[in-house]
Amino acid sequence: MIQLLTPTHWKDYELIDCGDFEKLERFGNVVLIRPEPQAVWSKALPQSEWQRLHNIRFKGRSATSGEWVKKNPATPDRWHVEYKNPEAAIKFRLALTSFKHVGIFPEQAVNWDYISQNVKKFKTPDPKVLNLFAYTGGASLIARAAGADTTHVDSIRQVVTWGNENQELSGLKDIRWVVEDALKFVKRELKRGKKYNGIILDPPAYGHGPNGEKWKLEDQINEMMAEVTQLLHPDEHFLILNTYSLGFSSVIVENLIRGAYPKVENLEIGELYLQATSGIKLPLGVFGKFCKHR
Repeated sequence: MIQLLTPTHWKDYELIDCGDFEKLERFGNVVLIRPEPQAVWSKALPQSEWQRLHNIRFKGRSATSGEWVKKNPATPDRWHVEYKNPEAAIKFRLALTSFKHVGIFPEQAVNWDYISQNVKKFKTPDPKVLNLFAYTGGASLIARAAGADTTHVDSIRQVVTWGNENQELSGLKDIRWVVEDALKFVKRELKRGKKYNGIILDPPAYGHGPNGEKWKLEDQINEMMAEVTQLLHPDEHFLILNTYSLGFSSVIVENLIRGAYPKVENLEIGELYLQATSGIKLPLGVFGKFCKHR
């Protein structure tokens, strides 16, 4: 059965409306207009309401870069938001980047809940969690806040530094920060005989490692899954695979997981979305996840 899941604990985030290749969203007290390639339908709210509500709008110079235009110059370039669920609480520093991101992907809160719930259920003391393609660390923070011994891997030093700032802001410590190509790291951990109780993968469609290594999702995800499932602790574990790619379906994700880990238990597949206050659902990637407990 394919699930449709949306975050339910976000007080500091709200998708207000989306359409015409844009989204209107609130992070804390700051309302942004950003490009959204999935929003191929019409906006539910009138353009006058978008203009009234927003504080900052992103105007793209190209498909990958642009600039932020503020209605009020006093609106900050950086601010903080918090996320809480029944198991843990974390904080993020947000910032206006030249590539339209602000430092978090709000739909991932569904996966954060799954991580913290499973970490709390583990009977293994100090369960080990590995977060690959980890960006600014939402999954790493929630795993650590729930009590996991956490390793965070990303190929871009600046976002790893950003994740470390989020750790300090959240009152956490001792996350292991690694700047490396994800597949190279996994292969090295296998040689070392390492095992993890939890593994999170949120790979981009395209990317580069710190030494120019190339990543293309459809070319390398099968190899990655075959390698990474060997790192799972056999008795107690969870794994999350999340993909944001217009060409990937949840059935593809299911086939990848079953092929790499035939003894999978409690497999869930589906699509993440954000529910707009205006009534529209914004799809934001497909996932597959599974867990095993003693």
